[in-house]
Amino acid sequence: MPGDDDLFGQEHVRRYRETNGEHGYTWRGTTILLLTTTGRASGQERTTPLIHRTDDGHWVVVASKGGAPDHPDWFKNLQAHPQATVQVKEEVIPVRARAAEGEERERLWRLMTEVWPAYDDYQKKTDRQIPVVVFERA
Repeated sequence: MPGDDDLFGQEHVRRYRETNGEHGYTWRGTTILLLTTTGRASGQERTTPLIHRTDDGHWVVVASKGGAPDHPDWFKNLQAHPQATVQVKEEVIPVRARAAEGEERERLWRLMTEVWPAYDDYQKKTDRQIPVVVFERA
């Protein structure tokens, strides 16, 4: 069985859910939430493990896709359907997503690069501004 730092993709989702985050919440020195969105084309639920931090009672994630030229599918799903759920350890929380802008985005970007400095490298690899997403309880 892989260690928590080796978890990836749907295996990460499965282990996190089975253990209520006992395995998978802590990953490579960060903390992970599970984001479940509604597919903008399929209407199917999709779940993605994402590095997160909290800020003033909200959850913050980065839509980096490793610096790819296009936004990740989960972010496109949120643009179409901002209602989603996040699982943080054992708690499943209905949320509404929004992209941070301006000074808030800059502040939250710095917050996120403290725990995952590679976000700065990802931004250098792409022409798009990588979104910082804030989840507020619905």
